[in-house]
Amino acid sequence: MYLYHFGLRELPFTLTPNTNFYLGLEPHNEALAVLLTALKTGEGFIKVIGEVGTGKTLLCRKLLNEIPEHFVTAYIPNPYLKPDELRRAVAVELGVKQAQRMSLQLLTQRIQQRLLELHNQGHSVVLILDEAQALPAESLEALRLFTNLETETRKLLQVVLFAQPELDERLAEKAFRQLKQRITFSYKLRAMTALEVEHYIQHRLKIAGYKGANLFSRAITKKIANVSQGIPRLVNIICHKMLMLGYGEGCYQLTKKHLSKAIQDTEGMQHKTPYKFYLAGVLIIAVILSLYYSWHVNGISL
Repeated sequence: MYLYHFGLRELPFTLTPNTNFYLGLEPHNEALAVLLTALKTGEGFIKVIGEVGTGKTLLCRKLLNEIPEHFVTAYIPNPYLKPDELRRAVAVELGVKQAQRMSLQLLTQRIQQRLLELHNQGHSVVLILDEAQALPAESLEALRLFTNLETETRKLLQVVLFAQPELDERLAEKAFRQLKQRITFSYKLRAMTALEVEHYIQHRLKIAGYKGANLFSRAITKKIANVSQGIPRLVNIICHKMLMLGYGEGCYQLTKKHLSKAIQDTEGMQHKTPYKFYLAGVLIIAVILSLYYSWHVNGISL
């Protein structure tokens, strides 16, 4: 592709959540600090909310890599599971033997026994679920019951939920009020600022091995921040396409033309109207209505 053309070791803007490309931006560092603090204090439920493409899965992988050694983790990337499927998945992650074959009653007992074993060995256990907004209602209740397992001094199982804002909408329902009350730490990821987008792009290029002149000017990165609304996934998509276009034309400096073509080629972005044009349109309509009303009152025909 364009690796040799730009002197890169690897693709800098893939959508795979590679922690080698992790950049400690303020929202992600804050979220990671909240997670580690909450886990160390032994809280039952911890929640991180973020819009699609804001880096939740990357943050989840970063947590798995940096969590203290005394933690035993059970990671479930796709939690669209019925309660019994969820229990079996947790049991498998915790190393419960023959978890797929035993009855649910015996399975629950074995999970509790395993949690007690790990606790007596000095371990803390944390269940991490990505895309938690996909959990069925019955499975959300099963999660709450999981956190009922405790000793006199601490929970035997902590739960971290990474989810889209739809989870907050569900937790606002009366049926989930008990679960909501157990969420003691929560963090909401925000999109990147224009300055953070510039830093993000340069960082990923550097990690990928780029050593040449500045590919993306400040003016270009500012426009990328605007059209992507600061969402990392959209920034990656746009930058990847711009590099492909630059390579196709034999260019070593990316331009507004490359950005325009990348936007046109990106589903759902080509029809977005910049805010300044939207505002100008609103003002024009307001002026027309005002004139129309004035003419109507004064009896001026159109």
